Amino acid sequence: MRDKILQGRYAIERQLRKNAGRQTLLARDLATQELVVIKLLTFGSDFKWQDLKLFAREAQILEELSHPAIPRYLDYFDLNLPDLKGFALVQTYIPARSLAEHLQAGRTFSEVEVKQIAQALLEVLIYLHERLPPVIHRDIKASNVLLGDRSGEHVGQVYLVDFGSVKTAVAQQDLTITVVGTYGYMPPEQFGGRAVPASDLYGLGATLIHLVTGTHPADLLQDEMKIQFEQLVNLSPAFLDWLKWLTEPSLKLRPASAREALQALDNLSLDNLSLPHFPLVVFQPEDSKIQLIKQKERLEITIPPVGFSLQVGFLCCFDLIWLSMLISWTISVWREPLLMLFPLFHWAFGIWLLLAILFTLFGKIRFCLTQQKISLTYELLGLKYASPRPGNRQDIDKLEVVEGQILRPVRSKTEPVRVRTPSQLVVRAGKRKYVLGRNALAQWLRIRRRRVLNSSELDWLAKELSDWLELPISRE
Repeated sequence: MRDKILQGRYAIERQLRKNAGRQTLLARDLATQELVVIKLLTFGSDFKWQDLKLFAREAQILEELSHPAIPRYLDYFDLNLPDLKGFALVQTYIPARSLAEHLQAGRTFSEVEVKQIAQALLEVLIYLHERLPPVIHRDIKASNVLLGDRSGEHVGQVYLVDFGSVKTAVAQQDLTITVVGTYGYMPPEQFGGRAVPASDLYGLGATLIHLVTGTHPADLLQDEMKIQFEQLVNLSPAFLDWLKWLTEPSLKLRPASAREALQALDNLSLDNLSLPHFPLVVFQPEDSKIQLIKQKERLEITIPPVGFSLQVGFLCCFDLIWLSMLISWTISVWREPLLMLFPLFHWAFGIWLLLAILFTLFGKIRFCLTQQKISLTYELLGLKYASPRPGNRQDIDKLEVVEGQILRPVRSKTEPVRVRTPSQLVVRAGKRKYVLGRNALAQWLRIRRRRVLNSSELDWLAKELSDWLELPISRE
């Protein structure tokens, strides 16, 4: 193969890689005197028509791409030589070694360098995934990422190569017939023939784990396709959590997009490092109806009503009957002042219960922060009540998540059941406490599925407040 000239233009210099039915060659373009890479798909006993489909797709998609970190398409032609028949794809040559080659040479990567590589690859994935239709690489791994020479304090230019497994994600069809990828770098959904943009994020996370551990991710896989690597590295807790987030086996628990993952990487801060048990990257749950307005000068959280439940419906009927009986009693003894004083406590209880029911069904909680003030307001049918009174922003000195407390054990025939009060988010400003997550009726009724804040919402709001206030989160 060496010294051959293909298409009357490309002089072969040496072979770079060889697989079944495929070769990758380094050649010189005699027209431009530039080095190029030629990928060959040749006919033979191991030729499969699916290979031709993938090869043609790689050429087609590569021709449409234009990014400095991706090889540029140059040419595509048929091979019809006496001893060589097939197809050839020509692309620009990148004079850099792969991450796999660096690891084989004994190179180790610091956390700062790995973050720089992650950032560069996420920018490439943003470019690919935000195209219409999105382009999914499906085979991100250490051998498909090239790294140029170091430049100052930067790890070097990063390139993503080998688009032989690439596909486009059509909105109506996310399934693919052929399972492609590399074991250890492939997320579980890809084994079933399904690939989505978040599948590339798993491959990226596995590649970064390969860099920080020096161990192939296939050797770190545990039950349920979980990559276990924490004991092999000495990373900051924040970055460790971020890597675990990228490599979640469940597609629902992974970042939804490369842009989301990059934003989270950029937001890693020293404040998070002292909180190893608090979720690092938290986003609003999809089913949450809480409204958050977050601006530089203002943050406002509006929590909607807890809503209807069977317990609330039962209490509503009970309270109506209770108040009806009190009205009848009052009418019957209206001429006896002393007797009319008797049901005052019962009136107070009935009215309190009615207000609690109305607030559970229709009331909103509005928490507002500005650069000067802090306020927590309970709103019901146009009426507003602030509790505690608005305070000064500069008095805020603590942000804490108060875990629910055990109220009482309820023993069944089989085992004791622990009933807990809802967890709450507390902002302390001097002697005042602004509590999010409090609803007396919901707490009293043990409405577990109708809490003011569920655990996901609590973690999300705590993270948003922590970022805005620049305060660490403490747990009580």
